[in-house]
Amino acid sequence: MTHLTLPGPGEASEDKAALAARLAQLPAVDRLLARPALAELAARLGPALVKRAAQDELAAQRERLRADAAGATVPAPAALDAAIAARVDALAAPRLRRTINCTGTVIHTNLGRALLADEAIDAVTAAMRGYSALEFDLDGGGRGDRDDVVEQLLLDLTGAEAVTLVNNNAAAVVLGLAALSARKDVVISRGELIEIGGAFRLPDIMKTAGCRLHEVGTTNRTHPRDFDTALTELGARAGLVMKAHWSNYAITGFTAAVDDATLAQIAHQHGVPYLVDLGAGALIDLSRLGLPREPMPQEALAAGADVVTFSGDKLLGGPQCGILVGTRAAIARIKKHPLKRALRCSKLTLAALEATLRIYASAHRLPERLPVLALLTRSEADIRAACERVLPLFARYAGAGFTARIAPCASQIGSGSLPVERLASAAVVLAPATARGAGRAVEALARRLRALPVPVLGRISDNALWLDARTLLAADEATLAQQLALPSAPQATATASTATAA
Repeated sequence: MTHLTLPGPGEASEDKAALAARLAQLPAVDRLLARPALAELAARLGPALVKRAAQDELAAQRERLRADAAGATVPAPAALDAAIAARVDALAAPRLRRTINCTGTVIHTNLGRALLADEAIDAVTAAMRGYSALEFDLDGGGRGDRDDVVEQLLLDLTGAEAVTLVNNNAAAVVLGLAALSARKDVVISRGELIEIGGAFRLPDIMKTAGCRLHEVGTTNRTHPRDFDTALTELGARAGLVMKAHWSNYAITGFTAAVDDATLAQIAHQHGVPYLVDLGAGALIDLSRLGLPREPMPQEALAAGADVVTFSGDKLLGGPQCGILVGTRAAIARIKKHPLKRALRCSKLTLAALEATLRIYASAHRLPERLPVLALLTRSEADIRAACERVLPLFARYAGAGFTARIAPCASQIGSGSLPVERLASAAVVLAPATARGAGRAVEALARRLRALPVPVLGRISDNALWLDARTLLAADEATLAQQLALPSAPQATATASTATAA
């Protein structure tokens, strides 16, 4: 039998008194900030930041003393200064941090989507350094239209009659619906009521735009007669017909959908416009590059669409923006809507988009000049060679208890583009040497890699950490060599150090 000995009243009082005495030894915030080391930090980074770090550190010290009332001691002044300085460094670090993408997802929404071309980066830098004719007509000397920066390029590339731009494709859809179908019904197939990332749903977008949703057909099959019947019954309440591309899912099996030409014809017969939301928005036939084909805006326009919306930062490989191309009449109505000004693009977006579109217009070395296309078309041999170069680094960093090998895998295109398609790739696979506690060990390793000065992100599958080299850039390899070969890195096991390939 275990006997529990409780402290007497005198002992408890002594412990409380000792704790109170130790807590009283912690200096006040003002005294801390007056110390030379912290005063110098405040002069460089601002007193508010240092004060916040000091308050946070004092609060942590109080919690530590209370948790270990019997044995905890107050840190020496130098140690306290160092702890506060570390907190200041963490608070002052940029929140938008560079990362090393080893997930294999090329267009990764959470990691900033498309990487920009060098020409686009140079154009943005030039636009930031000085004034630019953003809304100034250099010929006439009066106010211009910022859409003019890229209008002709988009007209030439898509065959549209007119264009306009906003800050992302969701905004483009909202603006198009609000301008063309406010207080009226939008007729759309039930199977196209999509939800994109962040639980952003098309029915909610329609509601925000002031439209009424009118779904037709079934989840897997919709026919021309469904649209014709709905528009006939709606009469004057019909606002437009809409098609939303299945950008982040696929419906297979017993299916039927109505093509653009047929929908455009039905819409125009009933006197309403036809709007197509393509989402990813490829400007070229990707099958020419050995990739799965994706619908293009020029095809929808040629089939009779009045407005087509698509993203600039997905398959197009440019900056985040929403592009609307279409007929003069439809785009003119859209540009007059009050939301257009609220959703317009900045000069930096326009500079990057213009440079990106000029690459498409030249049609010269497209995959080499556009990082998105370069990564999507990267050869398996090149990817495996990258794995072989970095395998010893990861093996050593993973340390004892892990094995390291190279294995084939499948990369994702990402951001809802071609959701069922996968690209053959290769990865460095780090797995615990024993099954016991494997899940926790892999999670801990993933956290260690995320905690590096330049975080490294992979994906966990089958109790192993997979580091897909498709998205590993040349500059990333140099950074990995610096980060993972540190003297403090744990020694690898024999299995990991030999780094056997699959």
